[in-house]
Amino acid sequence: MLRRLILLSPFVLSASLVLSACRLEYNHGGGNGGGNTTPIATVQVIGHRGASALRPEHTLASYQKAIDDGADIIEPDLVSTKDGVLVARHENEISGTTNVADVAAFAGRKTTKTIDGQSVTGWFTEDFTLGELKTLRARERIPSIRPDNVAYNDQFDIPTLDEIIALARDQSARLGRNIGIYPETKHPTYFQSIGLPLEDRLIDGLRRDAFTASRTTVYIQSFEVANLKAIRNKIGGSQPNWKLVQLMGTSGRQPYDFVVAKDSRTFGDMMTSQGMRDIAAYANGVGPDKSSIMGLDANGKLTDPTDLIRNAHNAGLVVHPYTFRPENTFLPPSLRSGADNTRNVNGSIREIQTFLRAGVDGFFTDDPAVGRQAVSTFKR
Repeated sequence: MLRRLILLSPFVLSASLVLSACRLEYNHGGGNGGGNTTPIATVQVIGHRGASALRPEHTLASYQKAIDDGADIIEPDLVSTKDGVLVARHENEISGTTNVADVAAFAGRKTTKTIDGQSVTGWFTEDFTLGELKTLRARERIPSIRPDNVAYNDQFDIPTLDEIIALARDQSARLGRNIGIYPETKHPTYFQSIGLPLEDRLIDGLRRDAFTASRTTVYIQSFEVANLKAIRNKIGGSQPNWKLVQLMGTSGRQPYDFVVAKDSRTFGDMMTSQGMRDIAAYANGVGPDKSSIMGLDANGKLTDPTDLIRNAHNAGLVVHPYTFRPENTFLPPSLRSGADNTRNVNGSIREIQTFLRAGVDGFFTDDPAVGRQAVSTFKR
């Protein structure tokens, strides 16, 4: 009934009531922290940078492959161009994911900047117009681990948010199922500092298309806190299909906006029962590093789950950990078989299913076909 009221009259209810409704809708976990009470049919397979195990990341081809392989949601990381257009790159420094270093006309754009307190040298999206970026071509980021992806180098350009939304919209119509979108605002404090804030551009872009404005689920994620709160304040209850997700690094790290504000709290503090309740005041879910849910013991086996899932579910938050990858180098040692860059589908399925059993509500995967297989064959 509450959900129905929100859809009919979003401006009548208070922001806190809207947040409560969103949390109730997604509170599948029941707060047990051990056995998974989330209906398996509702577990979300999230195509991390598309199907980045099989195509160069953050390309329309990678997103298309993710959709073809059964992803419920595709995930674009968003950065800004010089002229304020949001484009999909994991980082604003693009020498590792494009051919920019080989383009003589752009040799003079190479520079060193401080991004989130770290010195980074290379070429940056904010120094290029969209037209200039569109002349570049995408390349595989980790060719030694994913050599088959090198065959796709220089075939695809850098997509805009608008192009990704159009792809999800058109493929949803083709397939008869809605493809969700899970955009991440990358380095929001940095982009604010150079006069290219991401938040309003993201909101405007999502509202421009009726598909993301009202017809499909949109998860907006960030490792920072202030920009998620700002987005919540800007949208209030006007976008009931939009959900906010607080990303979390490992326990000893901090959101960068906390560092700037000299706030001593860490991601570990945010993972506590109180920390999760604080997050629930502005977000609908959390996206932790998978190691924060289950670590490794001395034998390279996954440990028992921490309290993270229970704390999140008790606060009414969904849990979407990152990132499940099919190559041995990314798997727990006890699940590996073969060389580091060998695809190990069975090992990856076993890892994912261990987390399903622990109670996650969805997960980020570089190989949605493997993720879909893990879900479809899961037995409690």
